[in-house]
Amino acid sequence: MPQHSSMNRTLPDSHSQSGSRAHALPQPDADALAHSACLVDCIRSEIAASGGSIAFSRYMELALYAPGLGYYSAGARKLGADGDFITAPELTPLFGHVLAQQVAALLQRISWTTPPAVLEVGAGSGALAASLLEKLEQLGQLPGQYLILELSADLRERTRNTLATRVPHLLGRVAWLDRLPPSFSGVVLGNEVLDAMPAEVFRIAADGVEEARVIVAADASGTRFDWSWRPASSALRTDVEALENSRSLQASPPFATGYQSEVSAAGAGFIRSLAGVLEQGAAIFIDYGFPRREYYHPQRSQGTLMCHYRHRAHDDPFFLPGLQDITAHVDFTAIADAAVAGGLAVLGYTSQAQFLVNCGITSLLSEQLPREDASAGQAAYLAASNAAQRLLSPAEMGELFKVMALGKGIGDDDASLIGFARGDKIDTL
Repeated sequence: MPQHSSMNRTLPDSHSQSGSRAHALPQPDADALAHSACLVDCIRSEIAASGGSIAFSRYMELALYAPGLGYYSAGARKLGADGDFITAPELTPLFGHVLAQQVAALLQRISWTTPPAVLEVGAGSGALAASLLEKLEQLGQLPGQYLILELSADLRERTRNTLATRVPHLLGRVAWLDRLPPSFSGVVLGNEVLDAMPAEVFRIAADGVEEARVIVAADASGTRFDWSWRPASSALRTDVEALENSRSLQASPPFATGYQSEVSAAGAGFIRSLAGVLEQGAAIFIDYGFPRREYYHPQRSQGTLMCHYRHRAHDDPFFLPGLQDITAHVDFTAIADAAVAGGLAVLGYTSQAQFLVNCGITSLLSEQLPREDASAGQAAYLAASNAAQRLLSPAEMGELFKVMALGKGIGDDDASLIGFARGDKIDTL
């Protein structure tokens, strides 16, 4: 679930299945190659059992989440300078401290029948949880529980180690889950979670909608995967037709022949599941993406699918399965529609830059100004200032990343929604 820095999804091809530019990507060590080979065998077996092909969404699910083998299920380091990408919480604790301002306002607002709780979905290394708990303690708004929904045993352990190092006295408030609880009241957080949920890939052919499927390439090795295009399933065809007929796309031309993009039924399904368990509270999702009109813009004719390996972005999802991240941008209109269908209200939608400014990032940054002319203090402030610039800059994360708040029992005009007080863009969804 990577930060995209200054790059966008209209990058030129940097690697193809044919391997024409594979030399441009760093090669892993022997152990990593062996791990990838095990996952390849697993996927190849499923392809064979499925009659020779599987939907791309299933391939993406296996590549990322196959137990013990998928990218997010295994032990390779993913986050940070020695991983494949850096997220905002890894970049600076300031991100979590600012987000805590919004969380604290919501915790104060909601009328609780039980002690307030926070549920973070996919906590990664634990950097965001640690920063949030640090600041919530300072604000006197510690939740009764800090729940973390995390399927990866490796990432659970890394999160635990991070919390034990940074906030050891608060570790007793943290509990890990492997599924959504049956009911929840509180604040739900998801930073770069929706982009890594499996997506279907479709294209418009002369005779209708086609879906991307994955096959074993016809070569001597039998260990490579390749694309195969088939007539779309009725479900995917219905989804694409619904997109073409949606109110938000009616002002644009219909998809032209050759147009290719993605639909994430998994992301919408997760939101509907969350709606079913949230009794009172708010869910805040931060991710890179667009409202539907921008996501399916005629000029974005090759979609948004992208892979990340050793801080390099490329477009080949079949490169070293299990060793790279695979993502697609978020269609925030689809997320809003799923939320409303599930009984949630869309409380706010804005850019990350606007959200962080509304939550007081400039004030929190100024608090880090060194009170003495100490080199350590100056260096720390300079690092925080540089990180804030990356979080806010339109050329970096400020505009590509969006923040959406969904909720139940909270009005969209509630004063506790401080992150959306100015610059709300709900009308663009």
